[in-house]
Amino acid sequence: METLFAGNLSVDKLKFEQLYKSYCQAVYANIFKLVKDEIVAEDILQEVFYSFWKHRFEMKSDKSPAGWLFVVSHNKSLDFLKKKIKESITYVEDYQPFLSVEDHTPQVDEDIFEAQLSTLEEAVSKLSPQKQKVFRLCKYEGKSLDETAELMGLSKESVKDYLKQSKHFIKGYILKKETLEGTLGIYIVFMLSNI
Repeated sequence: METLFAGNLSVDKLKFEQLYKSYCQAVYANIFKLVKDEIVAEDILQEVFYSFWKHRFEMKSDKSPAGWLFVVSHNKSLDFLKKKIKESITYVEDYQPFLSVEDHTPQVDEDIFEAQLSTLEEAVSKLSPQKQKVFRLCKYEGKSLDETAELMGLSKESVKDYLKQSKHFIKGYILKKETLEGTLGIYIVFMLSNI
């Protein structure tokens, strides 16, 4: 199985720049939802793409770079939040049970996350073209309702309505999908409620 990158530095840099342009806004939005701090989110974004560059020869061409980027950004954001919690708690003996529970927060498994993204994408593809575009602009590219309305020549209320209908449809689609196993469906629905 061949890797995503060729090993030719100039070709690799060009592919990396294209990948960065394609995913930086969505990855940043994913990080910011968790850390709620622009500077920290920007730092984590740079760490994620630096890590991607370091591991570029391990990337298989049949694997989605988006899945890797979102899993790593999610995990790095959680690591930041855990560190922040630890720093804000003054050590007291009574806090020890809390800390041991917090230390065992599970990391998101890349295969599960890719399956979730695939299911989400499948549901999005079932939307009408207009709703798909609204959903992708707002949720994947992080555009505001006003920006999306302007880009599509719609009213802000129409965009809001399309987005609401899309989220409702996608949640229903995911919950009805027979191949989903309990926690996977719940996790995707949780993610949708936060995007």
